[in-house]
This record gives sequence, C-alpha cells and structure tokens, in this order.
Amino acid sequence: MSARTTSLWVALLAATTLLAGCERPPVDSVQRGFRGTGMELVYNPRTEARVAAANQAPLVTPPGDSDAGPKAKDIYKNVPLLGHLGVAEFTRYMAAITEWVSPQEGCNYCHDPANMGEDSKYTKVVARRMIEMTQHVNADWKPHVANTGVTCYTCHRGKAVPLQVWFKAPPQDLKSNFIGDRYGQNAPMQMVGLSSLTYDPYSLYLLGDQTIGIGAATALPTGHVASILHTEQTYGLMMHMSDSLGVNCTYCHNTRNFKTWEGAPPQRTTAWHGIRMARDLNNGYLEPLTKSFPANRLGPLGDVAKVNCATCHQGVYKPLYGAQMAKNYPVLLESASSAAKVADGLPPPMSEPTRSVLYFGVGSSTLEGEQAKGLILLIATLSAKPAAKASISGYHSASGELAANQQLAKDRAVKVRDSIVAAGIAPARVVLDKPLQAEANLSGEEPAARRVEVSVK
Repeated sequence: MSARTTSLWVALLAATTLLAGCERPPVDSVQRGFRGTGMELVYNPRTEARVAAANQAPLVTPPGDSDAGPKAKDIYKNVPLLGHLGVAEFTRYMAAITEWVSPQEGCNYCHDPANMGEDSKYTKVVARRMIEMTQHVNADWKPHVANTGVTCYTCHRGKAVPLQVWFKAPPQDLKSNFIGDRYGQNAPMQMVGLSSLTYDPYSLYLLGDQTIGIGAATALPTGHVASILHTEQTYGLMMHMSDSLGVNCTYCHNTRNFKTWEGAPPQRTTAWHGIRMARDLNNGYLEPLTKSFPANRLGPLGDVAKVNCATCHQGVYKPLYGAQMAKNYPVLLESASSAAKVADGLPPPMSEPTRSVLYFGVGSSTLEGEQAKGLILLIATLSAKPAAKASISGYHSASGELAANQQLAKDRAVKVRDSIVAAGIAPARVVLDKPLQAEANLSGEEPAARRVEVSVK
C-alpha cells in the first residue's frame, strides 16, 4: 500500500471518528425569533418519532357523579383521601391508578388481599402520599403546570417506579488521590450530554437551593461570586433541562443575552417555577418518605428516588404533549392546602423572577400565612440577584377616603420594604413608588385592591 493510499485511509478514518458524534441529516428547525438572531429550535425527526410514541396519553374512563350512591368511607375502611367519593367514582379512581402505576401487579401491589384496609405494605403508604403530592402540584404549582395538571401517569407511564428518577451521586474515592479531586466532574454522563460537566447538578439545584448564575451584570472585578466550577454546575443543570424537554437553549433564553429576562421567551418563567417545584417536591414529599422504603429501593447513599425535569417531561416540551388528563379526575386538582389558602379570602401570592404580588387583609398592613411565604420567596430572589433592584408599589381601592387609602397602601409597601432590608438586602436596592389606585370597579373588599407589587430589575 502506497503512502498516498495510507494517508487517504487515515484521513477517512479520522473524518468518520469526528462525525460519529454528529446526527445524520435531515434535521428540522423551527424559528422562534427574528431572522438572523439564531432563535430557532433544531429537531431530529427520527428522534421525535420515537419520543412521540412514548408520550401518548391513555384512554380515560369518563367521570361519573362523584356523589352518586353510598360514600366510599361508609363501605371501605381506611380511605382518608378519597372516602368522600361515591363508591362508583372511588372505584374508577382506583382502577385508573392501578392502570397508571401497576398494571402488571394489579391491586395487590399496594393492598394486602387478606385485608385491603390495612397499611402493612410500604407501597400503600407511599401511594397515599403521592396522591397528596399530585394534588399539591395541581393546586399550588399552577405557574408551572397551568390548568393542564398532572396525574400519576404523567410520571409512572405504567411502571411501578418512574423511569426517570435520580439518586445522590457517590463522592469520589480519594483513597488513591494521585488522580486529583475531580470535583464531581469529568465522568461523562448522559444526564449532562456526555460532557465533562458536573454529573450531579440535581443535588445542588433540585434538592439544595444553590444560586443558578454564570455571568456578572457589570465588568470585573465587582464581587461576582460565580466561579468557573459554579458556572459548569449551572450548565450541567441546563444540559439536563434541554435533554429532558427535547429542546435547545433558545426555548427559554434569548440569544441576544442569555442572562437577562428582558426579551426572554415566556417558557423561561415557566421553567423558573418548575425548578422550584421539583425542589419543593423532593424536600417536602419524597425525602421524608425515605424510612418508608426498603433498602433495595434506595440509592447507593441510602437516599430515596427523587424527581427532576425528565420525570414528567420524558423528552418532550410538555408532558404527554399537553394532554389534559387531570381534568377527568377532579379530586386530583384540589388539595387541603389550597382550601386553607382561600379561607382568608386571599389568593395565593404571586412569585416570579421579575415580579411579586402580595395580598393583605382588610385594613391590615401585616402579611400572614401564605402571603408571608411569598415575601420569603421574594427575598430569596433578590438574594440570588445581587445587582437587581426592587421597586415597591402599594395599591388601594378607588372607594372610600382617598387619604386614608393612600396611607394604608404606603404602610403596606413600607412594611414589605423594611422586611426586605431586615433580611440583609441593601437599602439602596429597594425603592418605594407612589401608592397607586386599583381598578375603579374594585372595592376595598377585593384582594386586588389590597396588594403590594414588587418589580425586580
């Protein structure tokens, strides 16, 4: 073989190796912004066809009259969550949950056939808590799930254990430290696109609340604290989110400036709530169940399986392409916590990356209950954005004495400002605006006439 032939073969082999990581054409692209800005999504039709087949919603048995016939609690024992349903409707729910979670194992996966009412199986204890978690998501996380909602099938897809869950990654064994500390990196994992990025971003962001940030708002040096490691950890989470939804960066970010919220697609706000929702579910529902699971269901560090973006989305931008299954199971759309929220006549506080809305009782300048929690979320947002400033506006009703209304609106805004400053936010970052009048058709009894809005920029 001549030297020329050998060189050709080497070049061909090198080209083949280089292209092995690329997707073969054709690929499709969808424009999401102005031409020439790179605001487009790229899809592989072969991958899309495979993912689409795995994201079809099952057939739904239409709901009946939930009050028809005797109550389930009068017929069956130990049915605290669904006992208020009529027997027929209760049976429909049980059949649906069985089909969603354990179609092969059947009812006996959770129930002891000798005594269906007892809680001797851990799966029944867990299942009851998961129903409560589903209700919590649908009722309290509407900024993420909207009116579509979720059911058990959203995650389980006919499997007793959802396909997409995660456990804490074991730390590096440093007994033989000649290879150095990898800081949780350089072990290519599918979750971060087979890159050398941090292979456990979930523990940092979906269990812990480490700040997501990579770029400074001003020229260096200005006290910016996002190190290269911190930046790589953030990118690890972003790779996971992109892969989980089957989209690229421009689904949530504007190519002009990935950091800024100005001009970003609305999906970025939805994703912001989704990160916090996953963190809430992992800490509030799943971690507390650790002792309920047998050892074989725990991870290598003894922790329980937890959720991330892929648990629900499974490769598509909306779980099951937005199929509205939950509306056919109305009990899953309500929760006891939601009932408690509206007991004082106030809607839940609004907490978004660039805007928060807090509601007050009639004649009161004190935040209580869920409204106080909304203030805590606002403070967390400001703490995570050291360069951001908060502009606070108090609203008042168009009815009643103007001077008194304006003073009360100011008192509420001042109370919010003082709480923010007391939490460690610099006073220069918090600005009070003139009290504003709510819409003319709102009386003093309407919550919208008794609110404080905070704009974060």
